[in-house]
Amino acid sequence: MSLAHTILALLQQEEMTGYDLKTTCFDQCVAHLWPADQAQIYRTLDKLVEQGWISCSVEIQSDRPNRKVYSVTEAGKAEFIRWLQCHQPLPTLREPLLVQLHFAAQLPNAAIIKLLEQQLSIRQNKLAECDNIHLPKLEDCANREQMMQRLVLDLVTQREQTYIDWLKTAIDVIERTPN
Repeated sequence: MSLAHTILALLQQEEMTGYDLKTTCFDQCVAHLWPADQAQIYRTLDKLVEQGWISCSVEIQSDRPNRKVYSVTEAGKAEFIRWLQCHQPLPTLREPLLVQLHFAAQLPNAAIIKLLEQQLSIRQNKLAECDNIHLPKLEDCANREQMMQRLVLDLVTQREQTYIDWLKTAIDVIERTPN
């Protein structure tokens, strides 16, 4: 998946500025799936305009800076549909914590437990963020869009809960292991 395709998807829902994409979409809607900072979003918007997948119009404002509003072109819609139908390979996962743990026998248990507890806190926060996303339960979804979003959210939630369960087990094992 790419940031470009995420932006194409969001712009198909409505025309937006780069700022709107960041604050309304990436910070509130898809942060649990694909985080992006403002600079990444604007660089990608520029590339999408160059490729002809989106267009940009400038709205003149008298009391504030002018706004660049982006919308998807027919070529962008076609590219998005093409991408939706493409097989996605397994992502390359890089888990720094797991590499640390792989070599952590050199550390005292207290140091290892501290690392695990820090990760546990981060994962619990992410799970709480997912729990704060308001979507109907799968059986109560009113349309296909809600159903697809709920399926994705369920997987992200289950993944975070599994990681939390594993971290708790790892902490318990290390607490019971002599240094």
